[in-house]
Amino acid sequence: MDQFRLYELKTANAFELELMIIPFVDLKVQYKAIQSEIDTAINSVLDSCQFTLGTEVVEFEKEFATYSGSVHGVGVNTGTSALHLALLSAGIGPGDEVISVPFTFVATAAAIHYTGAKTVFVDIDPVTYCLDPALLEAAITPRTKAIIPVHLYGQAADMDPILAVARKHNLVVVEDACQAHGAEYKGRRVGSIGDIGCFSFYPGKNLGAYGEGGMAVTGNATFGRSLRMLRDWGAEKKYEHVLKGYNYRLETIQGAILRVKLRHLDGWTEARRQAAKRYAALLAETGIPLPQEASYARHVYHIYAIRAPNRDALHARLLAKGIQSGIHYPHPIHLLPAYADLGYKRGQFPAAEQAAAEVLSLPMYPELTQSAQEAVAAAVIENYQK
Repeated sequence: MDQFRLYELKTANAFELELMIIPFVDLKVQYKAIQSEIDTAINSVLDSCQFTLGTEVVEFEKEFATYSGSVHGVGVNTGTSALHLALLSAGIGPGDEVISVPFTFVATAAAIHYTGAKTVFVDIDPVTYCLDPALLEAAITPRTKAIIPVHLYGQAADMDPILAVARKHNLVVVEDACQAHGAEYKGRRVGSIGDIGCFSFYPGKNLGAYGEGGMAVTGNATFGRSLRMLRDWGAEKKYEHVLKGYNYRLETIQGAILRVKLRHLDGWTEARRQAAKRYAALLAETGIPLPQEASYARHVYHIYAIRAPNRDALHARLLAKGIQSGIHYPHPIHLLPAYADLGYKRGQFPAAEQAAAEVLSLPMYPELTQSAQEAVAAAVIENYQK
């Protein structure tokens, strides 16, 4: 690389660092706070030369299952893999239908597709952004075999009416709790309420690995056994393959890191909840629709998403002021080209479509300072005063 190009890159990076004064999420500040614990855990794995599954993963599985109020934990390589294996363990396959929501990350629908089943959507509640239970029963057909409620942004879906419909029709309930580590529904941790709960440990999640990771939790020993086999080539023990499985194993080093971080999760969750309260107070007079904690829920604020009719313009203006924000998610799944084959049209899920056009995620992480939040709020308020 020539010296002039190197100078250009260094200058651009310096400008970017100066401009981005408030990041959307700051993983480095969290790492610095627990660096000695993390480094010790990583070095222990390196010394052991045990790099796939192993003791650290086994212990993390136990600890996270207990944390989630469940019994069996099965560590996998991603949250998507957890969803995929949960459906397979429940016997979902070609010809079946699985109900979920169109306003979520695409992995929810992808996991259904991987099994050969068809995704059937129902609209969301416009306040919680989670599956609207009132619309659920009308979507059930003789082919329906499972429901995947998504605990979006850290808010619990309304599980009691969902479970009532599921039990009435003998359907399996797989909770997509990939954004909701530690969230609660009527005092119970999400992931432990349905038949199987699925979590992601993508780095930016409330409990994030330093790489990829996921877990399925269940109170059902039969599901636990099949999940464990399916994530490791379908083998009950080495070279004895009972099922047609996958290479979805969780790496040992991620298990060790996640064990350290799990010990801090409750403190980080409380910091997120306090940050949400500060945003609510700072933005109270704007009239902007803010995240609402459902009466039945303990929200863990993985995402703090406001509603803005001029969302894209606000997103650009915040960036111009050095404030990163996110859009989760700009397109409901039924309108994505990849899922056009499902046959849905614009207008079929109005609450999801309106949310996709309006949501804007403000910076949110446990170490977010009050002064940073005040700057974010001032920038949002200024946008609405113009």
